[in-house]
Amino acid sequence: MQRADFSKIEEKLGYTFRDKGLLATCFTHSSYANARGGASNERLEFLGDALLGFLVAEELYKAGGSEGKMTKLRIATVSQKPLEAAVRAMGIGYVYFSGNECNLGKKSISSLFEAVTAGIYLDGGIDAARIFVREKLLPYAGNYDDGKSKLNELFPHAVVYEECARSGQDHAPCFTVRVSAGGASAEGIGASKEEAEQAAARALLNLFKENRGE
Repeated sequence: MQRADFSKIEEKLGYTFRDKGLLATCFTHSSYANARGGASNERLEFLGDALLGFLVAEELYKAGGSEGKMTKLRIATVSQKPLEAAVRAMGIGYVYFSGNECNLGKKSISSLFEAVTAGIYLDGGIDAARIFVREKLLPYAGNYDDGKSKLNELFPHAVVYEECARSGQDHAPCFTVRVSAGGASAEGIGASKEEAEQAAARALLNLFKENRGE
């Protein structure tokens, strides 16, 4: 990342880094680091994942609600789809340093939000990270269709998921999962096993609706 680009990226993030090297690391995919040396953003992703869980839980606690409801909303909010939507809305995915950018999957894009969250926390503290998550992620918290929970409500303890296939490279995998319940089955595809399971669950729910003529 050129220094001339820093201000543009920081404007999109709504945060100005004191440590520009940390900012660059946030956007460095492991494939790029392995090819050219230097640190990747994988450690930042690890920290960011934990931070997002805490910060989203904090916001949900303030809003009120039962433990069960808050748990479902937290899991849904920090899942791949809202994170990816937040990154694309900011328009920062194009900055990603990658050994082969055309192979970057949705998981890599969503993980970028985790890395940036951790970078902002390390650079500016918990309040800065809190503001970033509140402004950039929470508007997309509803961008999620929790088919697995809906299916479990219809068939408690009777839903079975089976991984059928996995293809693609390690940093951009593609999973195929089959779900069975209520005497029927359907398949789903996703960039993670969770995403594939959700896709399969939604497909089976749609099948049930079609059979009922809805």
